[in-house]
Amino acid sequence: MTKFRWGVAGPGAIAVRFADAMRLADGGEIVAVASRSQERADAFGDRFEVARRYGDYAALAADPDVDVVYVATPQSEHEAHALGFLRAGKHVLCEKPFAMNADQAGAMVAEARARRLFLMEAIWSRFLPAYRSLADIIAEGRIGEPLHVMADFGVRMPVDPDNRLFKPELGGGALLDLGLYPVQLCQMVLGTPEDVSANGVIGVTGVDEQVAAVLRHPGGRLSVVTTGLRVHTSRTARISGSEGWIDLPSYMHCPGSLTVNTKAGRQYITEHIDASHEGNGMQFEIDEVHRCLAEGRTESKAMPWADTMAISETLDSIRSQIYYKPSTN
Repeated sequence: MTKFRWGVAGPGAIAVRFADAMRLADGGEIVAVASRSQERADAFGDRFEVARRYGDYAALAADPDVDVVYVATPQSEHEAHALGFLRAGKHVLCEKPFAMNADQAGAMVAEARARRLFLMEAIWSRFLPAYRSLADIIAEGRIGEPLHVMADFGVRMPVDPDNRLFKPELGGGALLDLGLYPVQLCQMVLGTPEDVSANGVIGVTGVDEQVAAVLRHPGGRLSVVTTGLRVHTSRTARISGSEGWIDLPSYMHCPGSLTVNTKAGRQYITEHIDASHEGNGMQFEIDEVHRCLAEGRTESKAMPWADTMAISETLDSIRSQIYYKPSTN
């Protein structure tokens, strides 16, 4: 079996989780790492026995022994780094949020399409056992027609101007980092929204600290998304259909189980589904990349470019209503 050779761009906390997960994935190994800091690249290399350690990203792009690159740099740099690796002939798995806006996302997709290279947004939730079960249950019609989704993801964090989440120039704020998960779930279940209504609170550092949005989807279906950095919320989701509903417990983006309530006459039958797994769960998206590369595909059926673009456009719409409210004068 072909073993795909990975490079890691940006050896931060999420890249550490990625490297841990690689040990449980089939068909791949990390052969190179790059950082703006040679010291950080060396530390990551020591920890995961990665021989090639680069103090800049251009050197990683030029490495002929790297097939695919995991881009785990700050989201403000995703476009530049992904384009650089694609232009060097590398396949790319880019951490979420894919880009700072839909224009950047479109440029990345266009480059991959032109070069016939694989590119995917690393929304790992889509590949977890719970989400695979969720998709199957809906496809089987067990809750009838899905009509409504409520999804929430908020955590309370102290305001810290040095934390990337509170830095506007790094794409900080609740929406891009946390709110993306509820948004992608709503679109996965109900499709791309036709209308978006949003409001939010901008904090002292200039980033969105609380956000609420109502999305209207095709066929008169609705979803409600809430997220925040200054409040602990339920971090759960419910998908309601004409014949039942599905509950995702906290944390809704990586649940270890789900509950299905299906109509049986005048009553509802409740089924608890175990969706636990070994490891941190990122191995499932790695396996998807390997499957796509082995089959010569440039995009994933579970996380296609159209979904990434639609999510980016929805996030843009929400942010425009929060940050650039029309004058009431």
